[in-house]
Formats: sequence, structure tokens, C-alpha cells
Amino acid sequence: DSGAKGVSAFVVPANLDGIEYGKKEDKMGWNCQPTRMITFDNVRIPKTYRLGNEGEGFKFAMKGLDGGRINIATCSLGTAQAALEVARDYMGERSQFGKAIAANQALQFKLADMATELLAARQLTRLAASKLDQGDAEATMYCAMAKRFATDVGFKVCNDALQLHGGYGYINEYPLERMVRDTRVHQILEGTNEIMRVIVGRRVLDELVCEGLEQ
Repeated sequence: DSGAKGVSAFVVPANLDGIEYGKKEDKMGWNCQPTRMITFDNVRIPKTYRLGNEGEGFKFAMKGLDGGRINIATCSLGTAQAALEVARDYMGERSQFGKAIAANQALQFKLADMATELLAARQLTRLAASKLDQGDAEATMYCAMAKRFATDVGFKVCNDALQLHGGYGYINEYPLERMVRDTRVHQILEGTNEIMRVIVGRRVLDELVCEGLEQ
């Protein structure tokens, strides 16, 4: 009945009796990070393990989410930058009809869009990180914007880079198929991108309501 105020946070040693770890999940991607289910069966912990005061757990969780969303955004940006560079180099090396495919204007357009969208995503992520560091009242909205935009762009850039490789992009010998699989989960982690849109949309509507009351 207490809602968010009824949640408390605790630091729990990983080897306490009653804590069990499930099997390592066989995932589509992001295999550099092991994923397991953790279950707590009648685990007893002392009050001294509590973080902050009673009922502050939800506040700690929300603070962690904003930073986590910036983290996931930067993961996407880094992977997408690598994919862009791989695609650029491949376009200079791959020849068709007697010339490098980099001379194909349609492919130049594709590469230009990838670079432009990636830069826009990077700048938005930097803005959101700055807002978070400054303790800006709108930091949560900016972090949601950056997470949604950067992870969507990151996945798209990696997927487009794979497409520029043709059939070679689908082969394990090239890094693109792994990049596509790895960036796909970024649209899910730290709150799905649908949830990010809900956060931003509600805040925009709040502003419209406030403006209406002031008129």
C-alpha cells in the first residue's frame, strides 16, 4: 500500500545462504556480459546492509536508471562508429564494374546519412550527460531522449553497414553480424525504447498543460 515509498535498497553479499544463480543464458548477442537469473530463498540480512533510509530504495533505483541510459547510449554509439568505419573502408576496397563501390553515389548517400545520424545521436547523448551531471530538473527526460535516439540510430547504422557489405556482411568472418546482434539489445536494456517515448511524451504533455494554465 505504500507504493514507491515502501521500497528499500540493500547491499547484499553475493555468497549469502539462500542466494542462487541460474544457468548462463544463451543469448542472441552481447555475450561479453554473462546473464543469469538470481533467486532469493529466505535470505536474511541485517538492517546495517540497507542503503540510505527506509523507503528510499525506489529513489536510488531511479537515480541509477538515468546514468544507465547514458551508458547504453554510448555503447551503441561506439559500436556504430566502428561499423561506420568498417563500411567506409570496405567501400574503398570492394570493386564492381571496374571501380570501387565508393564511387557509387547511392552508396555515398547511405554513408552520409549514417555519419550524420550518428553525429546527431552523439551530440544529444553528450547534452543529456551534461544535464545529468549538472543535476538539471529535466535530466530524466534528456536521458530518455538520448537513450531512445542513440540506440535506434546505433542499431540502424550497424544494420546499414551490414547491408553495404552485401552477402559478406552476413558471414561470421566479418564483424558486422556481431555488431547488429549486440546493438539490438540496447533498444531493450535500461527501459525499452517504447518506455523512453512514454517518459518524453508525458513530460511534453505536462509542459503543454502548464502553459495552458499560465494563459
